Amino acid sequence: MEVLSSLAAGFAVVLTPTHLFLIFLGCLLGTLFGALPGLGPINGVAILLPICYTLGLPVESSLIMLAGIYYGAEFGGRISSILLNVPGDAGAVFTCLDGYPMAQKGLAGPALALSGVASFIGGTIAIVGLTFFAPLLASVAIYFGPAEYFVLMVFAFATIGALMGSNPVKSLIGVTIGLIIGVVGVDSTTGVLRFTLGEAELYDGFEFLIVIVGFFAVSEIMLMLEHHSSEDFEMPKITRVYVTMKELLYCKWTMVRSSLIGFVVGTLPGTGASIASAVSYTIAQKISDKEGTFGKGDMRGLAAPESANNACAGGALVPMLTLGVPGSGTTAVLLGALMLYNINPGPMLFVEQPKLVWGLIASMYIGNVMLLIINFPMVRIFTKILQVPYWLLVPSVIVLAFVGVYSVNMSTFALLLSLILGVLGYFLRKLHYPMAPVILGFVLGKIMEDNLRRAFAMSGGEIGIFFQGTINYILWGLTLFILFVPMIAKMVSKRYALGKK
Repeated sequence: MEVLSSLAAGFAVVLTPTHLFLIFLGCLLGTLFGALPGLGPINGVAILLPICYTLGLPVESSLIMLAGIYYGAEFGGRISSILLNVPGDAGAVFTCLDGYPMAQKGLAGPALALSGVASFIGGTIAIVGLTFFAPLLASVAIYFGPAEYFVLMVFAFATIGALMGSNPVKSLIGVTIGLIIGVVGVDSTTGVLRFTLGEAELYDGFEFLIVIVGFFAVSEIMLMLEHHSSEDFEMPKITRVYVTMKELLYCKWTMVRSSLIGFVVGTLPGTGASIASAVSYTIAQKISDKEGTFGKGDMRGLAAPESANNACAGGALVPMLTLGVPGSGTTAVLLGALMLYNINPGPMLFVEQPKLVWGLIASMYIGNVMLLIINFPMVRIFTKILQVPYWLLVPSVIVLAFVGVYSVNMSTFALLLSLILGVLGYFLRKLHYPMAPVILGFVLGKIMEDNLRRAFAMSGGEIGIFFQGTINYILWGLTLFILFVPMIAKMVSKRYALGKK
């Protein structure tokens, strides 16, 4: 009952003309960012965050709009995947496998409609899970002290290395780069200058907005310019934009199962929609693909990743809101947004900022319905967005990004830093280094350092404080599990395969 009364208070926050408009705007912009190949949710949030901050929006208003962009982009990512076989972001890669063949068969309209319904179901299940699961986790999290928080960060970094991307070494290098950038500036405890290169403007360290605009917006623009092709593409003809009841019933269990998988994967720190889509598609294929139709335009192969990546977006907010640990790259940017407003993310967020947390959760219920309503009648308009010329798109994105950075910092040095980080991000992406671990390292590194110092101050420098208490035991156990169990399982399966030969 307490959850329901808190949720009602959240709806009281959201049901104002301003917040309803911001939810609509976030969903609309998110769908556009998701539909445009290469941009995706993380770039959308990174580009719009400086604008929200500059406009002086309250923190709950900014977060409601940015979250709308997040789950709106997961919704929109399916459009280019189905029509052009070009995923809007990494989470939509598996949507191409059966979505594009459906479009080639003349079923582009039903594919867009089915993916819209699957996204809605995935989003709804995730929001319900977030509503009831997050407060339970938050009630445990209030027992966290500095030592528990430090060990939690160790666990978060372990999950990043073990779960994010196909190359955990590159993920760990990305985290290290983020940590190094995060420690630049004057040490608040000792007053020692760290990696400032004698530059006075670096004494306060790197501003979060500069880092995300550099690593995401600027590097993305450089990649867009590099990969720009003047070749025209043929847009499939869109007929009926709806699905029949028979088609929905055919995919019902796939959508429910994939939504649950997506939510669970999303709650694991450092995973993301791409892993949720991959896991749900693989499981759906193993369970349902009796006739070898997956990859050839099977509706269940389209419904599985679409349900999962939208459910993952809701699941990723669970560790972010309850523990202060991002569940994905985009939630790392949202976490940074909280810090930008001087709000400490973490176990006490539910207690100290109930208006913010429950307002955000309530806004997601409304936003999910809005997305369904927007996407059906406007899907033909969204497909036109794919034909926006790059000479118009690229300058618009870069102006939005740089105006945001300059208006917050009022410094050309900030723009220069964004450019330098953008060039670094460009080369890292060219070498297939994922960007999300860099942001996770930058955001989590500061929290980790602060709690390490507090814990040592409490214990008089005794390292044993990190190995005391039930919470620490559980977290160390989970860390060891996440680090070593996949390796052991891989070795066992290899030996088993060799023995079989």
